Amino acid sequence: QVPLVESGGGLVQPGGSLRLSCAASGRTFSTVGRGWFRQAPGKEREFVAAITWRGGTTYYADSVKGRFTISTDNAKNTVYLQMNSLKPEDTAVYYCAADPRAGYRGDYNYWGQGTQVTVSS
Repeated sequence: QVPLVESGGGLVQPGGSLRLSCAASGRTFSTVGRGWFRQAPGKEREFVAAITWRGGTTYYADSVKGRFTISTDNAKNTVYLQMNSLKPEDTAVYYCAADPRAGYRGDYNYWGQGTQVTVSS
């Protein structure tokens, strides 16, 4: 059973918005940090954003700072990624993750299967 399930991806025009959701399945992740990563074709997976389990601290890649917002609803065991002012270079498969191993920008113990985001006119 996949512990994390992403949704909300799709095709959007440049300048548009999408909100990704990541729901936990089978266990709670309300007391661990959560993150979002992405992988574009031919490129390595890269960090996008992360949030501490209390939700008090957030981290962003420089490429998305000011455009993306990560948030969490621990009651729903869900983390969100609001993406505004999308650019073609944001096109990638987006993965959510839970329970960082060492630092919020590195590897995590749990991963979702990914959702495709395509930004194109």
